[in-house]
Amino acid sequence: MTSSPTPAPSPPGAPGSRGPLRRLTARGRDEAHRVASPLELFFDLCFVVAVAQAGMQLVHAVAEGHAGEGILNYAMVFFAIWWAWMNFTWFASAYDNDDVLYRAVTLVQIAGVLVLAAGISQAFEDHDFLVVWLGYVIMRLAMSAQWLRVARSSHGTERTTARRYAGGVLLCQVGWLGLVVLPEEARPWAFLVMALLEMCVPVYAERAFTTTWHPHHIAERYGLFTIIVLGETIAAATVAVKTGIDENDALGELLPIAAGGLLIIFAAWWIYFVVPIHGHLRSNRQAFLWGYGHYIVFASAAAIGAGLEVAVEQAVGKAHISTLAASAAVTLPTALYLLTVWALHARHFKIGIAEQLILPTTALLVILCTFLGDWAVLASGAVSALSVATGVTLTSRTAFREHKATRPAA
Repeated sequence: MTSSPTPAPSPPGAPGSRGPLRRLTARGRDEAHRVASPLELFFDLCFVVAVAQAGMQLVHAVAEGHAGEGILNYAMVFFAIWWAWMNFTWFASAYDNDDVLYRAVTLVQIAGVLVLAAGISQAFEDHDFLVVWLGYVIMRLAMSAQWLRVARSSHGTERTTARRYAGGVLLCQVGWLGLVVLPEEARPWAFLVMALLEMCVPVYAERAFTTTWHPHHIAERYGLFTIIVLGETIAAATVAVKTGIDENDALGELLPIAAGGLLIIFAAWWIYFVVPIHGHLRSNRQAFLWGYGHYIVFASAAAIGAGLEVAVEQAVGKAHISTLAASAAVTLPTALYLLTVWALHARHFKIGIAEQLILPTTALLVILCTFLGDWAVLASGAVSALSVATGVTLTSRTAFREHKATRPAA
């Protein structure tokens, strides 16, 4: 991938310029004190509504013994949510001028995800993706309109990149019609092809010009969405436990699940935020791999909450699955989350083989906890918490040795 000169840190279209309508020009990558805007925070909260709906439908599918079909539908719907969120996030990092038109088009994208959320139950229960497709199209047309604004305000290779983005986004919407018109058995293949094509659009578009996304801002945006997804996971699991206690008086059966689930989520938060990842995001090659990998991070984090709900329903006799299957609904997404966060984050900051092996070993142990029956979730939580304690201990020892080694020289 090629790089292009970075525009000036304070372009004319940046927030703070006067007038309700401004040129949509690039912001500087070295802009100081860049943080998430109130509009971006509102955007994230509305997108989590769709995440919650997808998680709820995944719970129903798994609890009723249709895990394979439920996971497939969850993967397809979650991709639509994640991809639209990610495209807006990177675009806003480079071009947010906060004028009236930018805000209005962003609100249209929010409306689109709410339409998508309204169609998720139909997609899972009736295999009808029409409303989901309509919501996705609304979001993507709005995104294409933003890129056309950039093309109008720019020139040279930057304009070429903006046009490639706009054209690529529009063309992909035609392909997504396959989820509506193709036979049911062909839809997973159509999804796979279109997902790959969608992910190729940024790679192709930025060959001409590298957009000026802000590393610290991007890291913060991803971190905030991770927090919101984990928060939704806690909320969903808490409601499930409360309902189980109120309706079935099953405190003894649910307490290990509640305690283990809380430890898992606390460990998930700690592990994600233990390192400052923005320093690793130096080029598009690194950023694309890191950004795309978060599909698994976000999807598995939300699936942990769904798994906890399934475990609760199985414990009180509402789910038509075995204890092993209910345990796997928690342990497998937890292990996937740990491995993905290690691959994207932790391994870049670990020193020595012992530190590098903590998260992969924890993921393996969590998978093995699946076979512990009613204690599987609690054991998984204990293993996750122990991995955090081990990591903190090893990191502290390394820092102490380095400090001790440099003290005489000082």
